[in-house]
Amino acid sequence: MKLRSKMPDLIGEADWLNGKVKRENLIGEKPTIIHFWSLSCYDCLESLPELNRFRVKYHEQVNFLAVHMPRSKEDMDIGKIKKTARKYKLTQPIFIDNQMTLTDTFNNQYVPAYYLFDRNGMLRHYQVGGSGMKMLEKRVVKLLNE
Repeated sequence: MKLRSKMPDLIGEADWLNGKVKRENLIGEKPTIIHFWSLSCYDCLESLPELNRFRVKYHEQVNFLAVHMPRSKEDMDIGKIKKTARKYKLTQPIFIDNQMTLTDTFNNQYVPAYYLFDRNGMLRHYQVGGSGMKMLEKRVVKLLNE
């Protein structure tokens, strides 16, 4: 997905955890972070506590959506995904992408990956890896001040 691309429709899920949202719910009032992760990704699991602190800090100013992207057949076990989400206190809506529909729409190949959309639903920042929360926060603050 290229910068300045429109946020795609959120379709093709195997299931939702913590409530279902539509693209229209994420556009208008706040920027949105869409975070791709996988339960078999060590870096993803290591970075979730920091992401949770970030989410708590900005929950009133930013929408958060997680996308679980499977990397193997074992990653498609919805029970394991739910258990991991509870263990790591993921309270944001989680799109379970077992068919890789949204992953393919985003042309996403990595986890963890973070897509930051502005209030109008345009992609303004993209980054991968578990240790980039400071850069992500700088981009969020910049969008909040626009």
